[in-house]
Amino acid sequence: MGHDPRIEDLIARMTVEEKVGQLGVFADAVRPFAPDVNPEAVARDAAATMEEVRAGRVGALFNGVGAALARETQRVAVEESRLGIPLLFGADVIHGMRTVFPIPLGEAASFEPDLAERTARATAIEATAAGIHWTYAPMVDIARDQRWGRVAETSGEDTVLASAFAAARVRGFQGDAGLTAPDSLLATPKHFAAYGAVLGGMDYNSVDISEAALRDIHLPPFKAAFDAGAITVMSAFNDISGVPASANRWLLTDLLRGEWNFDGLVVSDYTADMELMAHGYAEDEVDAARRSLTAGLDMSMQSDVYARGLPVAIEDGSVPMAVLDEAVRRVLSVKARIGLFDDPYRCLDGARDEDRSWLEAHTALARDAARRSIVMLRNEHELLPLTRSQKIALIGPFASDRDNLEGCWNLFGERDRAVTLEEGLRAALRDAGSLAVVEGCGFEDAIDGGVEAAVAAARTADVVLLAIGEPERFSGEAQSRTQIVVPPAQQTLAEAVAATGTPVVVLLRNGRALALQGAVAEAEAILVTWFLGAETGHAVADVLFGDASPSGRLPVSFPRDSGQQPLFYNHMRTGRPELPGKPWEFKARWREHPQSALYPFGFGLTYSTLDYASPQLSALRLGWNDTLIVTCAVTNTGDRDVEEVVQLYVHDRVASRVRPVRELKRFQKIAIKAGETIEARFTLTRADLAFTTADGGHAAEPGRFDIWIAPHSMAGEPVTFELLAA
Repeated sequence: MGHDPRIEDLIARMTVEEKVGQLGVFADAVRPFAPDVNPEAVARDAAATMEEVRAGRVGALFNGVGAALARETQRVAVEESRLGIPLLFGADVIHGMRTVFPIPLGEAASFEPDLAERTARATAIEATAAGIHWTYAPMVDIARDQRWGRVAETSGEDTVLASAFAAARVRGFQGDAGLTAPDSLLATPKHFAAYGAVLGGMDYNSVDISEAALRDIHLPPFKAAFDAGAITVMSAFNDISGVPASANRWLLTDLLRGEWNFDGLVVSDYTADMELMAHGYAEDEVDAARRSLTAGLDMSMQSDVYARGLPVAIEDGSVPMAVLDEAVRRVLSVKARIGLFDDPYRCLDGARDEDRSWLEAHTALARDAARRSIVMLRNEHELLPLTRSQKIALIGPFASDRDNLEGCWNLFGERDRAVTLEEGLRAALRDAGSLAVVEGCGFEDAIDGGVEAAVAAARTADVVLLAIGEPERFSGEAQSRTQIVVPPAQQTLAEAVAATGTPVVVLLRNGRALALQGAVAEAEAILVTWFLGAETGHAVADVLFGDASPSGRLPVSFPRDSGQQPLFYNHMRTGRPELPGKPWEFKARWREHPQSALYPFGFGLTYSTLDYASPQLSALRLGWNDTLIVTCAVTNTGDRDVEEVVQLYVHDRVASRVRPVRELKRFQKIAIKAGETIEARFTLTRADLAFTTADGGHAAEPGRFDIWIAPHSMAGEPVTFELLAA
């Protein structure tokens, strides 16, 4: 991209202080600021913030909301600062703005990237109306360890699925009318890179990883996001094999800008540059600023390390002026590309902020997204769907709770619009009196008489809906868990209710895969309901009563035990694999459990039964430059119309580097009427078989491959084809 003369003129006239100011992203104290989001750093009140803007020492403000006050702040920037450079307004708008959609992990369970694109587009409409240009989303990290609290923000454990959702969310946030459109919200894939690979699933921990694993597993979703149009990216907190990501020149410059030709800006995560000192990678603020900027980190979020350290580093010559100028150029170029130099007041329209014309459509979308995210794990004796004439006991701490519907990282949602489970069920029942509601216990503690009241209600009901799981605060940033189980007080409640003999439907609230135990694991029916957002109650009722058939599939593997973590379906082959029906000694497995998930990636039931025929290949030998067509007949053998997620997996039998036992390559959700047979059709090329080879290249290798078309990652029988040499 050529240099913009307007930007070059500005850079030529800027002082060092003004240049450094453009690299600073600070809390928006002028507008109502989202509280208790991050630890306090560089605290300023509204007056001090406005003075910094007036002095040209701020490039962007974040997590304030409201167009009117943003417009006044922008007026000060463009009319009262010396150079009149407009501000960029950012925010953590993750899974909805005013209308809250399912957490990203839940939405990924839909296996519908198009759905994510639609919810991101709705989010962008609401966020830009509220005076926000820039969102710190989507999160595209791969989550293979369910102990990690930020699993909730990801699209799960699979790279292909995560890449599809990354691209869809970027398209949705930014829209198709160009970055200067008034409802285009600048997307920021994060966290670059490998944040999901933190050791032990502990947030902020180290990442010790091979370059091959980095390239094959963790980087592709970022590349997909950039290919979809993202021009900003957020660096990660973690180190990568000893070098912090926020000062990693190989990552931020050699790979990102050199190999991938990324021409946007890199912003740090909150105080990540300052944390180089805690890492033991930088001696002081000047050293931290120098290391970060010269590595390729353009914008510093909230730490003030750049503001204090860079002028000193410029003065002593440890940072060349040309390096500072290039970072400023990138920041100003992004502002220009989204139209702020032409219209500084874009997205700052008070009348649009007050407009609620989107409300009905976005509420309907939230309901649809929520029910498409629900995954049914069990349905013994076809207990579900329920009939509206049954007497129902809704039991558990989530039964009437309104505070744990939205999930982590929701800052601006309108909680008064959220529909609880009780409200959704009462609205769906013909006789609201047929529903008894008992809390039973708290999220972590017993309630005096709670279990007894729950047991009494269960005994007089036809069916129990057991609303249990993780409270909202258990998942998200800094919420790693060693035991990923239902809290003991809730497990005790489940055991007591199950002992009554009344059929139980578990309505599981969770932000990660959980190790289900005892009465919870053995309940007649289990619905994974994640944190579904504003329309939780209505969406769950839709599925319970059969108005919608469950169509979600697991984007993460549910373990048998917490100690299996990290657990993911596409693990590498081992020289001593566990073999079905063989003695377990000296094989790759745990003493207590098989090396398998309780519910694997891709798993989920519908309200019907489906039969998969053997996959059919267009050829048994795939030419080096040819296309393989793979088809499979799928028959709905039941009496209900459903939607099925048909999944294609591949395994490379022999390669220069050990390959995973299976890898998802394609998927599609298909509507199948009762009694109908459809043909699922996929295409594959050599590019789909490529990986990071032993010599460090990226290529496919000739040889034999197994291929499955199946309902989940542990199902089906493979057929084989051969990739021929060039």
